[in-house]
Amino acid sequence: MSIATQTLLALNKMFPLPVHPFNLANDGKMTYTEWQFQKGSATIEFFLPFHSQQEMFTGKAVLDIGCGGGGKTCYYATYKPSKIVGIDIVPHYADEANAFAKEKGLDDIAHFVTGDSAAMPFEDESFDTIIMNDAMEHVGEPEKTLEECFRVLKKGGHIYINFPPYYHPFGAHLSDAIGIPWVHSIFPEHALIQAYKQLVKPLPDGEERIGFRFSTNEMGQETISYINRMTISRFRRIQQGVKHPSVYEREIPLRNQLAGLAKLPGFREYFVKMVVCVYRKE
Repeated sequence: MSIATQTLLALNKMFPLPVHPFNLANDGKMTYTEWQFQKGSATIEFFLPFHSQQEMFTGKAVLDIGCGGGGKTCYYATYKPSKIVGIDIVPHYADEANAFAKEKGLDDIAHFVTGDSAAMPFEDESFDTIIMNDAMEHVGEPEKTLEECFRVLKKGGHIYINFPPYYHPFGAHLSDAIGIPWVHSIFPEHALIQAYKQLVKPLPDGEERIGFRFSTNEMGQETISYINRMTISRFRRIQQGVKHPSVYEREIPLRNQLAGLAKLPGFREYFVKMVVCVYRKE
């Protein structure tokens, strides 16, 4: 074990873990999907100054990209869309989500499929609303994903995007086991992987978590593959290639007291909690 890994593990003991659905599920308190359902309102709160829940969902054909276990999708379904489809690349989520929709009495509205957001199995102009909550930082090909979104979106429809940028305090998405804020800015990637593995291996779902987060690249190096390291600046560069207008944008600071830092070059990437963007298809 490297010195960096040992230091990380020792330091991690000083920081409490944020509440995380994987840990709630292991403790028998709540499933991941139920947690998503209960947190559904939080996933769209940053869009509400622009559009209400009814404007986003009611009577609309809705697509939820990166739906996970489908809990948040089912929350959106309570606003009575004409239909709502959730898509996620993780195979077992579709079965779990369809079962959850049936449990909630929403299976006549909500349906879930497994698929890649960069090559979606839907006809052109199928949806009025597309929501990407906490998904832009995960997709493997963000440019192609946006192209696909506009392909399957009806004219006049909206795409709602929000994501925490990579240098957010927990932007490495390892906070189910590592509670050190900005840990990925302090320690090298190999130390993050080694420490995370040691921390979760004893857990009932430890191997599943490891397989979910890491993979080996073409050079044979283990890497954190669950995220694409989407920074604010990278997203702004991607936006330059989008021909449709962004009709609403915000950068939410970590705290109101830090709003000034969240606007400064050199600090902005570290002190923005959420990037928010709404597109309209002309």
